[in-house]
Amino acid sequence: MKADALSPRQLFDGKMHYEIPPFQRPYVWNEEDQWAPLWADVVRVAESRVVAAGAEPQVPHHFLGAVVYESKPPVVGDVTRHMVIDGQQRMTTIQLMIDAVQAAVAERGHDLLAEDLEELIFNRSSAFKGKPERFKLWPSKHDRPAFAQAMDPKPGWAGEHRIISAHEFFSNEAHAWLTGTPDDDGNIPPGSEQARAAVLSATLRDGLYIVAINLTGHDDSQLIFETLNDRGTPLLKADLIKNWVFQRGVKAGADVEDWSETHWVDFDDDWWRAEIVQGRHQRSRIDIFVQYWLTMRLRDEVKTEQVFRVFTEHAGPFMSSPENADKFLSEFRKDADTYRALANLPEDTVQGSFYSRVIETMGLAATSPLLLWLLSDNHKVPEKQIEIALGALESWVMRRTLLRMTMKDVNKTMVSILKLLDRSPIDTAGDAVRNFLATQRADARLWPTDATMKAELPSLKLYGYLRQTRLRVVLEAVEKKLRTKYHENIALPAKLEIEHVMPQSWQTHWNPEPRLTPEQAADRNRRIQTLGNLTLVAKSLNGALSNRPWTDTEAVGMTSGGEAGLGKRSLLEKYSLLVLSKDLIKDHPDLWCDADIEARAAELTEHICQVWTGPSVGTHAGETAQPGGSSIPSQPTWGEVPTNAVHDRT
Repeated sequence: MKADALSPRQLFDGKMHYEIPPFQRPYVWNEEDQWAPLWADVVRVAESRVVAAGAEPQVPHHFLGAVVYESKPPVVGDVTRHMVIDGQQRMTTIQLMIDAVQAAVAERGHDLLAEDLEELIFNRSSAFKGKPERFKLWPSKHDRPAFAQAMDPKPGWAGEHRIISAHEFFSNEAHAWLTGTPDDDGNIPPGSEQARAAVLSATLRDGLYIVAINLTGHDDSQLIFETLNDRGTPLLKADLIKNWVFQRGVKAGADVEDWSETHWVDFDDDWWRAEIVQGRHQRSRIDIFVQYWLTMRLRDEVKTEQVFRVFTEHAGPFMSSPENADKFLSEFRKDADTYRALANLPEDTVQGSFYSRVIETMGLAATSPLLLWLLSDNHKVPEKQIEIALGALESWVMRRTLLRMTMKDVNKTMVSILKLLDRSPIDTAGDAVRNFLATQRADARLWPTDATMKAELPSLKLYGYLRQTRLRVVLEAVEKKLRTKYHENIALPAKLEIEHVMPQSWQTHWNPEPRLTPEQAADRNRRIQTLGNLTLVAKSLNGALSNRPWTDTEAVGMTSGGEAGLGKRSLLEKYSLLVLSKDLIKDHPDLWCDADIEARAAELTEHICQVWTGPSVGTHAGETAQPGGSSIPSQPTWGEVPTNAVHDRT
């Protein structure tokens, strides 16, 4: 088995044709999980080359992972054929990215650079014209029409496809970077356009590496493939880090046996090594923690595959003496204990509410580095400032989620806040976070005001667009807000279910004469999925309510659900103990209609604005200055670093 680290130039040079077997799954990579992180890595290498200006760049290359393929015997006059066994998503994306950049470079007039890139995506021999062999890669059967259109567009294409979207993403990003368009933080790409075009082209040709494993010559390539993917226990990033730490400790003359008990013993237990779901992947808790911890320390995004390298670069200067190493590992251990305690925070605290609602229910684990920074014993942020920061961030998340605004920029937003906190006094950390969020103007970072919430939320379809677990958190928060000091302090039952007051199948009992027109029916179908038509009930009651009419009069003769002759209102009155449903019962004895839904949506929106307080009026216009300017001295928060040690990657 031959394994080499190859650049795109080496992979695609000459008459190469990598074919994805037609039976393999279609292209599934997406912007949030793969395209955007990949582009960020490419830009990181390219910008390092611009800044280096002829010297050795700080980030000389980037590894993209592995691809497994089997080469076919060569035929005179034909392309060199390779069957891709594993890595098709990666290979397809690389080809789409190079093609998109090549088109952008050519459009900007950098013809020689465009020609160099074109050699990596097309076999230009006339013998291959109009054939799949004209492409360096030919994807699985389902993706072939879209891939051909993306790489070699023809007029008349209609429809959407993930491959087309990927090509458009890389095209837009390439144009923005080449032309020097500032990002959301106002950062402008370094260098001239000519320099940027040159380094971007060079990065795509020679700055990326794939571990290419050629199975040619083996009797059973499938067995090797299965072994590569399925056999044995995978080595964690934390295992590599532990080995490195203890080796450096031995060289520094530290008591590494003592470290095993004081700093590392807990990391070897099942809790830390257990794999948990993160997005579409499963990773061990220890690896996830180290990634978040590095992001917090360095105030920079750290990719999963970079964790070991970045840790060693950051920790290296601290490991030169036993004293500095011990101090560094003690801080690491303290933050690990803080991270492990997050899941056990009481939900009636600001910290516990944030972890439960934002990280667990909303699935925004990307906010973890900031949460860890605020709660770290190494920072000593005042309790009140922690509450201000987390309250603002939770409001920002909940309001944007309810308005169905994109959350794809959360990683970068958290890094921007961490950079701000690094130059802000600890005793104003919460104010700094709140003011930062309140003054953002980019769509990907805007904090919706009360006016925006009240104008947009009541009419938005939520059910079916937001997960029921997330809707339940919102309604539960409103329920708790509606309870006063006179209500019994009784915890809400677990796993309450979302109930439509006017049922989704309303046509049977909720459409009296004269019948709604098709246009009116379509409008109602939208309205019943809005906030005003939703409440919470126990699972057992949900089944009984079903599609019943509102009043008992209309429910005469009904026996389904075990409560003969009762309408929805009577069932809610009889069994529901929630304040959330009391007004439904009290104020609507005879009818629940479309106008009632709209009125209740406005009322619930008002409560939501009070639960999650928004930015102050006027902050979006820039009246509130962001704190933490350059005149504020840096806050010393970490152990001393050896003299002349370079440890701040940002």
